[in-house]
Formats: sequence, structure tokens, C-alpha cells
Amino acid sequence: MWLVRIAMKRPFTIFVLSAVILIAGILSFFRMRLDIFPTIDIPVVNVVWNYPGLSALDMEERIVLIAERAYSTTVNGISRIESESINGTGLIKVYFHQGQSIAGAIAQINAVSETLLRIAPPGTVPPNIIQYNASNVPIAELEIGSKTVSEQKLYDYGLNFIRVRLFTIPGLSTPAPFGGKMRQVMVDINPDRLYGYGLSPNDVVQTLTASNIIVPAGTAKIGDQEVDIMINGSPATLKGLGKLPVRSVQGRIVRLRDVATVHDGYAVQENIVRVNGHRSTYLAIYKHADASTLSVIQRVRKILPMIQRFSPPGINLKLVFDQSVFVKNALLDVLKEAGIGTVLVSLMIYLFLRDLRSSFIVFLSIPLSILSALFFLNLTGQSLNIMTLGGLALAIGMLVDDATVAIENIERNRSLTSEPLRAVWDGANQVAVPAFVGTMSIIIVFFPVILLKGVSQFLYTPLAYAVVFAMLASYVLSRTMVVTLSMMLHRERASRHEETSLFLRGFEALRGRYEKVLRSAVTHPGRTMGLSGLVIGLFLLLLPFVGLDFFPKTDAGLLALHMRAPVGSRIEVTDEYAKEVERTLRSIIPPDEIDSIDVNLGLPVYYNLAFYQTDSIGPGDGDFLISLKKRHHSVFMYEKRIRETLAQKFPELSFWFKPADIISQVLDFGLSAPIDIQVEGRDLEASDRTARHIRQIVRNIPGAVDVAIPQVLHYPALFVRTDRDNALQVGMTQNDVATNLLVSLASSSLIAPNYWVNPKNTVNYIVAVQTPTEQIASPGELTHLPLRPGQGSLTNISAALALPEPAPTVQYLSNIADLRMGTIPGSISHYTVQRVEDVLVNVQGRSLGSVYRDIRKALAGYTPPPGTILRFRGQSAEMIDSFGHFGLGLILAALLVYLLLVMNFQSFLDPFIILMSVPAGLSGVALALFATHTTLNVESAMGAIMVVGVATANSILVVTFANDLRGEGLSATEAAIRGGATRLRPVLMTASAMILGMMPMALGMGSGGEQNAPLGRAVIGGLMVGTVSTLFLVPTLYGIMRRTIPNRFRYDEIFRKALGHD
Repeated sequence: MWLVRIAMKRPFTIFVLSAVILIAGILSFFRMRLDIFPTIDIPVVNVVWNYPGLSALDMEERIVLIAERAYSTTVNGISRIESESINGTGLIKVYFHQGQSIAGAIAQINAVSETLLRIAPPGTVPPNIIQYNASNVPIAELEIGSKTVSEQKLYDYGLNFIRVRLFTIPGLSTPAPFGGKMRQVMVDINPDRLYGYGLSPNDVVQTLTASNIIVPAGTAKIGDQEVDIMINGSPATLKGLGKLPVRSVQGRIVRLRDVATVHDGYAVQENIVRVNGHRSTYLAIYKHADASTLSVIQRVRKILPMIQRFSPPGINLKLVFDQSVFVKNALLDVLKEAGIGTVLVSLMIYLFLRDLRSSFIVFLSIPLSILSALFFLNLTGQSLNIMTLGGLALAIGMLVDDATVAIENIERNRSLTSEPLRAVWDGANQVAVPAFVGTMSIIIVFFPVILLKGVSQFLYTPLAYAVVFAMLASYVLSRTMVVTLSMMLHRERASRHEETSLFLRGFEALRGRYEKVLRSAVTHPGRTMGLSGLVIGLFLLLLPFVGLDFFPKTDAGLLALHMRAPVGSRIEVTDEYAKEVERTLRSIIPPDEIDSIDVNLGLPVYYNLAFYQTDSIGPGDGDFLISLKKRHHSVFMYEKRIRETLAQKFPELSFWFKPADIISQVLDFGLSAPIDIQVEGRDLEASDRTARHIRQIVRNIPGAVDVAIPQVLHYPALFVRTDRDNALQVGMTQNDVATNLLVSLASSSLIAPNYWVNPKNTVNYIVAVQTPTEQIASPGELTHLPLRPGQGSLTNISAALALPEPAPTVQYLSNIADLRMGTIPGSISHYTVQRVEDVLVNVQGRSLGSVYRDIRKALAGYTPPPGTILRFRGQSAEMIDSFGHFGLGLILAALLVYLLLVMNFQSFLDPFIILMSVPAGLSGVALALFATHTTLNVESAMGAIMVVGVATANSILVVTFANDLRGEGLSATEAAIRGGATRLRPVLMTASAMILGMMPMALGMGSGGEQNAPLGRAVIGGLMVGTVSTLFLVPTLYGIMRRTIPNRFRYDEIFRKALGHD
């Protein structure tokens, strides 16, 4: 082979290239980004519309639905649109096809949104548009706490001072603070005083709009100078704001302070955060998709002391829920597993070879192959994560195979000749083609990864890259560096010390016994075939009992619990419930295991919803995030206890667990449960009845827990019915009523934004006119709200109707409207512009696949109402789709491997014999998963793929050597027996290397060890059974088929002989 020839003729070139690989690999290692997962580049744009006080139904019909239809027809590359409409906020998630330009998409959405403002309700402002993808997950929380500083000052400091220091960190983004009180200049109007002066809330708003302004007056040339003209457009103090004139009544000036209290205050609190029982505020730290979790957190910790040093006295900053700790430990554990595996493999190599120089050569090929793979992974833009590192750890055993087979064959040839160089040449060339075919077989079996879609494609493609790059590097190094070192270090034939090696003597005895057993198997094939059939039958029998999951569950020491109080509860009521729930949680989990409990009640500022994945729809909802210390009991055990305890103690509340750790959040991609049964239909009532019926069915299925409907169809509402005839008689319009109500209840911040600059910190604060909430605590107090026609409304109406213009008088709301209680939808969800309700289902004590299968079976006989469609989403749907593509890819991979072997052997029979070792290997996978209570998931499926490749590669060695022996004149039976006996050592070395290399991973120890454990267990089980099949079933089939078809031989050999070539 040409590679071998170069290696033997130009050894120093090989040394230089090896040094280049070493340097390039090390540089690549330090340049690659470190993270838990590869970048999941599914582009999403979040569009957040805001209109305080607008009901969920009006938000859906007047804004969200219009926007969705416009986006779907004018924005390119959309794959689907999802939305959620709640009171005052509409969140639209626009998902794009992979490869779509996200910058162009944002520009299109922005342009379309601007045009929609003309048909949206008056006062609608442009939406916030934010880029998002599955990798944008919270990686830490920066707690801003104090025992002496008020909540509004904590919020203000976090929003206006800490955020502006953090945004300079590359790859970091952080929205507004959660919790606290949004600092504002509050103009608290007094309805009785307004009525006494004949004023309405809107009159106060108009006063601020006209008198608190920043308008330039230009410049003037006075004498020899040009001076700026400054006017007192905005008062310098809050006392000055209070002196603004509102109206002149009988020659007396009514000032703002006469009808309202102007003070440094805060907006009505809609979001309460407590950390470990204390009111607090925090900034959520998010990373960009292409940023490293470890790098972002490291930079935050570096800048934090400086921020703390300049913070006002009494404010304490603390980084909590730091997911970089889990990420770092998970990566270190994978590296540790790979290191332990390498040591075990090296010891195994020395045991078999009993030669330090040969062992050194094989060992040296491992790090060089890995460094080569790192170089190419870096070139392709991959990061160092648990998938790429897992792929390299998976490849370690096979990296040994190429070098071991070459060394072992060189040693065998050295025992047959006295010429060392000839032994190296023959030994390397004899296995070059079979090793190449074996390597290509392993690479081809990773073909199914190409067919994966969605999140799984982004997760497992890097793993496949790692294996493929490492295998290709290993093959090249085994034909070059291994050959060169063998030639240089074995110039003289060295003693192998077989006589003094107890291990080798034992191995030769094992070889002798194996040959006897193999001879019996080949000469009595019925028993061998029957036993093989029994093993495969066991595989088919066990497979239904092996659970099915999308991804292994990981204990990251985090729990996320959602709580819903009775619908319509005030946030103060929800807070009291949350205190009781937190006390209960602390009674379930021992104090020495709790690191922190974070309670987030209500809804944050609207644009935070573009980042924050929550099922909260209002003040009656809350999220609990529980962080456990490093040494803790299983989070799954605590989940079960918490479910049982809370259900008994708080029957009036609803609870369900959500994805807590970074892995689960990425996999669920914004959904709150692995199974989401979506009910689609335009009729909300019919969809709600269907969803509740499904919820009842699913609750009876074993293993289905946290069955919940996050949408609320019946939310309490107070309907204000204006009598338009009476309103007309007093000169008012519906707009006057609505505007004054909106100002009183939701403030003037949206319809008439006004700002005041604090000269002490130069921050612009909203000036909000509003009636204090304690003054409107009943429907009766609401009816005493004073109203007055807006400017110009009387004239316009009188002119239009040809009526005499009445004098503008102030009226109570009760004079022109009546009130009644009712219900409205509290939240409305859309999927592809259609209304949907979701039935969320978590899984406990069973595999995701088994629960999903039982749900499908239970719903098979249920017929939804006309116009209603059921759809499954979440990890369950992703799992079924992934395994469907995976199975198809595996069939195609087997076909490609077979065709490759046909080309190599120039026979249809030999490839068939070789692939017969695969079913037994898959049987071993099923047996290992069943014995270790491990589910079949994408990780264990990747292990099964590796088993297929290794079993094929080992069988190639046996069949190739048997063919060579037949070419020398041996019978098929004798060739099969001697082929198996001769290739026993390299086959056992390869299998042992893989098994030992996977042993640390299979034990699943350390942070996130549960993730890669199924892969290691699948490989170990598959190879233990597959290797037996390679050593017994393959020679037996070879002997049978070659005897029955004696004239079938390799055509390439026939052609070479016919042409007179060697």
C-alpha cells in the first residue's frame, strides 16, 4: 500500500507530520469552546406585543392573530408559528427553517410589525423583537439582595446600573430584573378630589403631556456670542412636578398636588421573587447560542467583585443556580472516564503483546488520533461538549484496533521470517485493505445520524463527527506512524518472552481450547446455529421489555416546580400560598441538602417573557427553582415525594414539575413536559372540554403524572357596560370611558408616556398617572371614578349630530355604565395560527416510550368533536420521529456496508457471512439494557451502531484470513478453523479494548454520568455477545457455505492470477 511505502521510505517525514498533529491538536483543544451541548441552531424570533390592560381575547383577536397572518404571508422561511396571548401581552414565536438568515427575518418581521400598527388598537406600540434558539437557556442568576434597601431601589440598581456593566461580556444577555418593584414617578390621583374640581384622570394625563416636556428652543445670536436657549420644559424636582397647573377654577389655579400625590414610587407589583425566604431581585444570566457557558460565567465572576465594590451600601450580590458547575463537572467526568479507559486499554495491550515497545507504539496512536480528531472538529466549528467528548471516548477502543491489528500481524510475520523490514512490510500490507474496509464499515454505520431531524440532529452529528475523524486518523496513523516506529524500534528481532510470560502461556492454552471447540462447532453446525437462533430469539423476546426514551434522565441537582393558585388570585394571596409551599418543601428535603430555593411569583416585565420559559399567565402562578448541594439524594425521589405531599396538603392548588437543568431545557425546547397533547380547534369551549376529557383519561395511565392544562379559559372579569345613549347626553364617548379607566387602573404609561430625569443618577423614569389600588378595592369604588369628556369630543359629536353643545361636566362612571361579574379566557394559545389547548404530561417510574404508547392506545378509541384535531408534541414526538429516521438510516447503513464488502470481496456470499455477527451483537445490546434497567434511547442506539461496526470489522478479519488460507489450498472447514484461531488475539484485543474503554462510562458515575452510561452499557453488552458470534458463528457459516458452494471464490484473486499479477 502506498501509505506503508511512504512510511518505510520517508520515516522522518512521518515524525514531522506526527509532531504537527501534536501541536495542531493541542492548539485546537485550547481554542475550542467548552459547553454541555453542541450549538442547536434552530432559528427562532420572539415577538412580544404589549398593551397593559388589554384582555387576552382582545390581544389575540386585535393584535396577535393579525400579526401571525401577516408574518405567515410576508416573511420568508417560516416553518411554524406559536403564540400565547395573556392579559396585556402577546408572545409570538416564529420558527424558521435551518439555514434561514435570522438577520433578514428580523428585518422583515420588524417592517411588517410597523405596518400593523395602523390597524391595531389605538395606543399600540411596536413590539420587542428578539432572536432566540434552543441554546439560549439561563445559566445562572445574579441575586441582588438587601436587608436595608427597598425593593424598588434594588430593581432600579439592577436595571440601570448592573445590566450596563454585564452587557460588555461576550456571549451574555440578560433581560430586566425579576422581582422587585419597578421604580417610577407615581402620580397617585384622588378620585374624590378630582370630582370636586370637575376633573377626570385624563385631565391629569393631558396636563403632564403638555407641561412636562423636553422640547429644544434653538439658539440665538446675542452680541458676539451664539447661545443655546434653555426653557424650563421639565421640572427639576418632584416638588416642581406637583406645582404644575391643571385647571383654573373661579380664578384659582388647581395644581397637580391638589388632586394627586407625586412621589418617588413604583408600579403596581406584578412579580415577587424570594430567595431562601427573603424578598429579593435577580438578573437572569443567559448565554448566546455560540457562547460557552463556562466562559460566560467565568467572566461574570471576574467582574462581580468590581460591581460589588461600587454598589450602594447594603446591597449584596451573589451568583446562584450556577449551571457552569454542572457543565464543568460533566465535562471533567467524561474526560476522566476517557482517561481511565485509556489506562485500562493500555494495560490490556501490554498483557496481550508483552512487549513494551509494541505497547508504546499502540498507546502513542491513541492520543495522536484524538488530537487529529480535535483539529478537524475545530475546523468544522464544533465545540468540546459531552457529545464530542463522548464520541472520542467511544472511539478509544477502536483507535486501538487499527494499531493493534497492524502490530499483531507484524509480530506474526516477524516470527515467520528473519528479515525485520520484510516482516514490517508484509505485516502492514496484509491487513491494510481489511482494516480499511473495517474502518469504512464503522464510519458507514453512523449514516443514520444524517437522517435525524430537529434537536437530535444537532446533538448527535458532532458525536458522529468525533468518531469518524478519530477512526480515519487512526487508520492513517496505523499505516504510517505505527509502521515507521515498528521499523525503527524492531530493527533486530526481539524476544517476546513467551516462555516466561504466564499470561501468554495461558492465552496459548486458551487458543488451543478455542480451536477444539471451534472445530466441534464447524463440524457440527446444527448446535451452533441453534444456539445462535436462541440468542437472537432472546433478543426479540427482551426487546419489548426494554423501555424507550428519547434521552437518558440526568440528575443535575435541580428541581423546577410550577404552582397555580385558584384562578383569579391576587399576587398577595399567591404569595401566602407560596410561603406555605416553601415551608413544606423544606420539610421534605433535608436542610443539609438544600443549597437555595428561588420563588418567582406572577409575571415579570413583559419583554422578559421572550427569554423566560414559564406557564404563568398572571398573578396566581408561581415557579419554584430548588438547587440541591453536591451531595444529595436523587432528585427523582424528591420529585415523587413532593408530588404526593403537596397534592394531599394543598388540594386547592395545582402543581407540575418543569424542566430544571440545562439539558432538559434544551431538549424540551420551551415546552414544559416531555409529552404535550395539543387540542386544536376554533371553538374554545369545545377544545377545553376535549382537553379536560383527555386529562381525565391520561391521569389513569400508570406512570403519567403532572397531567395539567396550562391555559385558563374561565378567568374572572368585571364587565363595564356603557350606556351609549346616556353617555351621549352628557357629551361623552366610549373612548372617554375607556381612556379614563385605563389611566386609573393600568396607568398612563402606555397611552401617554411621560418621563422625568432624576438629576442625581441621570436615569429617565416613567411618570405614571394612576389611582392607587387600595382606593379601588370594590366594584362600588370603581363606579365612583370621575369622568369628563376628552378635549374636542363634545364639539365633534355636537357638530356631527347637529345638537347644541352642552357644557362639559364631570360624571361618575355609575351614571353612564353598569358593572357585572363574568369570565373571559385568561390565556389563548396558537399553533400555526390555530387555537390550541395543551395537556401536559410528565413521566414517573416508567419510560417515556411506554407511557406515550399507553396514552396513544387509550386515546385510540376516542373521537374528538368535529373540527377538533389532536396532536402530540414534545420529547415524545421528537423521540418517535428520531427513531423512525434512525431505523431507516440503520437499514440503509447495513445495505451500504454490505455493498462495500461486496466490492472488497468480489462476492455476495462473504459479506452475508460477515454481517451474520450483527444480530447476535444487537441481542447483546438488548440483554445489557434489560439487565441494567437501562432504556433504549438515542445514546444506547449510538452504542448499538458502534457494536454493528466493530462486529463487522472483526468478522472481516476472520473471513479475510480464511480466504487467504483457502487460496493456499486448505479446505473451507480447515480455513475457517485456522482463520478463527489465528485471528483470535486481534479480535479479543479489539473487543477487550472497547469493553475496558467503555467500562468507566457504563458505570455512570459523576455529574451527568447517567447521560453517557447507556452508550457504554450498549457497547459492552453488544460486544460481549457479538465477539462470541464473530469467533464461532462466522467461522461455522463460512465452513457450511463454502462447502456447499465450493466454486465461489474472490473474483479479484481470480482476475489477478489470470492476468499473471502477484
